[in-house]
Amino acid sequence: MEKLRKYLPLHLSIAQFSLTGVFSKMASIQYNQGGLHAPLLYVFGFLMLLNCGIYALAWQRVIKRIDLSVAYAHRSVYLIWSQIWAILLFREVLTLKNVIGILILLTGVILVGRDDS
Repeated sequence: MEKLRKYLPLHLSIAQFSLTGVFSKMASIQYNQGGLHAPLLYVFGFLMLLNCGIYALAWQRVIKRIDLSVAYAHRSVYLIWSQIWAILLFREVLTLKNVIGILILLTGVILVGRDDS
């Protein structure tokens, strides 16, 4: 239970930061459809900046409780969240190379987590 309380805020902030990529892709779609005249381009651009600001504040709180090297190792989970958003929101296909990369990444995070205990 203690590990959950320790790592949950870290992983929630990483998941939240991964939404920056979603907003970026949505802004790109808007730009491709309407150029600089697309109003939603600016909405998604603002959401990207806002999300980065919120993440910066959350990250500062998280690294007060977790060793910095462990926190940075866990940040690689961002790639997993990016894949989840790509599949769920943009209907992209998960390839075998993606799965292998995710498994390697999870192995590394687990090994670093074991050193922390």
